[in-house]
Amino acid sequence: MTVAPDRPLTTEITDILVTHCGLDAETAARSPAASLEELGMDSLALLELSAVVADRWRVRIPEQAGQLSIAGVADLVARRADPPGHTENSVVIDAPLPLVWRITNDVARWTDLFTEYAVVEILESTGDTVRFRLTMHPDENGVCWSWVSERTADPATRQVRAHRVETGPFEYMRIHWRYDEVPGGTRMTWVQDFAMKPTAPVDNAGMTERINTNSRVQLAVIKERIERAYAGGDDE
Repeated sequence: MTVAPDRPLTTEITDILVTHCGLDAETAARSPAASLEELGMDSLALLELSAVVADRWRVRIPEQAGQLSIAGVADLVARRADPPGHTENSVVIDAPLPLVWRITNDVARWTDLFTEYAVVEILESTGDTVRFRLTMHPDENGVCWSWVSERTADPATRQVRAHRVETGPFEYMRIHWRYDEVPGGTRMTWVQDFAMKPTAPVDNAGMTERINTNSRVQLAVIKERIERAYAGGDDE
């Protein structure tokens, strides 16, 4: 369940404490940084807070909540009600694994492989690790998103681990690519684990939906382009 209140979550938590736990509203207003214990909330009050929060947001408040401020409790609820994002998408490409591996790991030519990237700039390359800047085509608002990522390929296991160095709206973004030989060609799988910053314009659930939608589009494009290259005689 995602927290998306019409008013700040700190206000919601304060109202619960005042209505259900006996908190004095004026005391809370005078000491916004004070812990719940400093505001006079005893163990019974914290149990009541925990019960209301669990009923309203399906979030469990830890026993140490008394050491948190109202804002701290609100942040805890927001994070636990919006769990980290996780996506997994795959496609079977009618082409041999070595070819799929070579084309998809040629980062410098990703503008020929993906439709979303306008510019790829290789910043550093050491062995099987490459650091690079990606710049996307302008979005619907005319914004050109750009960030630095780093990826390390393991030719022995046919896996790639990547992460964003410049995280932008993400707290973190980690990507795992897997390649498997299957009947009909090569299955390429993308697994992405991430969390959005509280200031991001979209929450974890919203970004999960966006990534799933976009991944399916890009995987279909990559499939078509690699299969066309293979049909054209590129079989290395």
